[in-house]
Amino acid sequence: MKMLTPPYTDALPPLVATIGCFDGVHRGHRFLIEQVCAEAARRQLASALITFPVHPRQVMQSGYCPQLLSCLSQKTELLLCQPADYCLLFPFTQELSLLSARDFMRQLHDRFHIQVLVIGYDHRFGHNRREGFEDYCRYGDELGMEVVQAAPLRMDGVSVSSSLIRDLLRKGDVQRANRFLGYPYYLNGQVVSGHQIGRTLGFPTANLQPLCAEKLIPAHGAYAVYVYLGDTRYRGIMNIGHRPTLDNGPQASIEVHILDFAGDIYHHSLKVELMAYLRPEQRFPSTEALVEQLEKDRLQAIGLLEETSR
Repeated sequence: MKMLTPPYTDALPPLVATIGCFDGVHRGHRFLIEQVCAEAARRQLASALITFPVHPRQVMQSGYCPQLLSCLSQKTELLLCQPADYCLLFPFTQELSLLSARDFMRQLHDRFHIQVLVIGYDHRFGHNRREGFEDYCRYGDELGMEVVQAAPLRMDGVSVSSSLIRDLLRKGDVQRANRFLGYPYYLNGQVVSGHQIGRTLGFPTANLQPLCAEKLIPAHGAYAVYVYLGDTRYRGIMNIGHRPTLDNGPQASIEVHILDFAGDIYHHSLKVELMAYLRPEQRFPSTEALVEQLEKDRLQAIGLLEETSR
């Protein structure tokens, strides 16, 4: 795949394309991309994915902070692994947000030589998003651009979507979210100074500061995780929340305890894959009770991670 950014100096061939945010590049997106590539192969045309470097609502709504499954660098990395010929980063602007669906489609047709536009089953565009697939087909006929509606991917009786996966992560259901994503949900971050209380309890933790402020942070609680330090993978436990037993104040933190590891990793970067939810955050009557629960968490995490590696 070739990634193109403005001003698009490369001459593009006639395209079969689809457009969307592709947040998470999950199994539903990949099913859509397969349909685009199949339509392109059937017509002997090139295939393209058009996506936005910034979430459209951030352009239309000042101060809006999306809770993303993948920030731009993660999304482009995932898209580059897909079988389409091109990925076009298309900046979304205030001017674009005011266009009707017909005028927006004309821009796509004229600017990118799109011959066939494949529309996601639930995708709407144009000012106020009032028009639907039949309108898009009519505008396509006027513009000389065929419009095709893609089929959704259904798993476990539901249509796979970014909003569904976000809801699952907010509930802590990472195993089901991972199934729909097609890969483990992960956080990238830098290790920064924390309260340094974990080491006094026998469970030293790395305080993780996410690299992307717009990345969705899952439900508070304890998780079984894989931790990547460079190319080396470790088993671990992660806690998201306020650590109420230790009275650490209102600011939520992300604390990672790496199993079978000893070393100074301050200011290092970590990738943490969330594999299973262990329990919600809770207040314990004493630090001794907390340590007892952390040991239970450790044993449970080891068992769950062994299951996932089989």
